Amino acid sequence: LRKKFSMFISKEEKKISKEFLTNGYIVKKINNIENLEYIKKFIFDSSLKIINKKIKIEDFFDNFHKNINKRQINNIRLKIIEKINDNQKMRLNYYLLSKFLLDVLVGNELSMQRRLNLSIQLPKDKSSLLQVHADTWSGDSPFEIVVWLPLVNCFKTKSMFILPPKETEKLNKNFKKNAGQSSEKLFRSIKNK
Repeated sequence: LRKKFSMFISKEEKKISKEFLTNGYIVKKINNIENLEYIKKFIFDSSLKIINKKIKIEDFFDNFHKNINKRQINNIRLKIIEKINDNQKMRLNYYLLSKFLLDVLVGNELSMQRRLNLSIQLPKDKSSLLQVHADTWSGDSPFEIVVWLPLVNCFKTKSMFILPPKETEKLNKNFKKNAGQSSEKLFRSIKNK
């Protein structure tokens, strides 16, 4: 059956599928810049109302940490998340950013998560770091594909750690053995991977 329908899959789609299965992730440039701009503008406008400051949008995301008190970060983040999820257009714009990839990887019968999330990490602020985790550890589907949309320029430590599929499989097989240890200890055991 797979062979019969492979004629409907383009070379680019086959390449995307192979890359995802090999690496466990795909990094692509956004084609739908207008959707990204909508998201950035909405988060920018919402944030300014919350922090009550005047900042130019081009200076905002990469310098967000210069305009807030780090003790307020979680409260600010939760208020932004509430505004994001109250706006019906946000989910659509977020989905449209990666629709082509999701259709190839999952099919167009996709289920979109009900609520979008937001993570904010400030330089040298260990309190807002998202520790090593897998969404499946807290009950999410192992078939879920996570779309990570950075709103800043990403480089070096200003990026995301992803454990390769084979290493993830090893970790999952030994999951019970690792139960009870801190996420920091777990991270140190897989950091070089």
